[in-house]
Amino acid sequence: MNSIEQMVEIEPLVILALALGPGVFWAWYFYRRDKLNPEPATLIVKLFLLGVLVTFPVAFVEGFFGLFITLPLIMGVVIAPIVEEYGKFWVVRRFAYPHPEFDEPMDGIVYAAAAALGLASLENVLYVFAAYVTSPSLALGTIVVRAIFSVPGHALFSGVWGYALGRAKFAPAEERSRIVLQGLVLGMVLHGIFNFLLISAEIVTYALAVFVLVLIPGLWLLANRNIKQALERGHR
Repeated sequence: MNSIEQMVEIEPLVILALALGPGVFWAWYFYRRDKLNPEPATLIVKLFLLGVLVTFPVAFVEGFFGLFITLPLIMGVVIAPIVEEYGKFWVVRRFAYPHPEFDEPMDGIVYAAAAALGLASLENVLYVFAAYVTSPSLALGTIVVRAIFSVPGHALFSGVWGYALGRAKFAPAEERSRIVLQGLVLGMVLHGIFNFLLISAEIVTYALAVFVLVLIPGLWLLANRNIKQALERGHR
């Protein structure tokens, strides 16, 4: 056993801090993207914590479907993206959308990212400690991989419908439902594609290449485009 593993076994709180770190960092990153009119930090923290809490009903619903659906591919590619994205969406729609501080399109992206990263943080802790039971080095590897892909991935999926919420808030009333529905469905589809490529990568090598070289850059390009357009819409 190497010295790193010995240190982590003695200090399991180190693993907890490292598992929570990516979610906090990416929440700060998206918060800082709104440089001209940043949102109240207290509201961001509230949505982050609500994202943590909504993980429990989300897990319950997924577990319920898991009683009837035994195929991991269906659970990972269809059920999980729908349930998780809707859970995060509900938090933002219920607690942020009516708030007076939701006063520009960019806010939808920031609030969606905060809620998404709350859920992602708890999910990350569970994955990391499951790996830690096997090996501290496996836990560290899990932290690194998930910090780069899975944790920010949640914010990128949710940022799609977050941007839609931001647009809808200031659109004519008759267009709002369509805008939000399109954004929510797209976020779910992207989440499903993400999971599909990860699951497929265990069997088909090129799926990993598509994941790393196409999907991840595409998600970031979409997020940056949405952020740019949201900022432009907010300062016309």
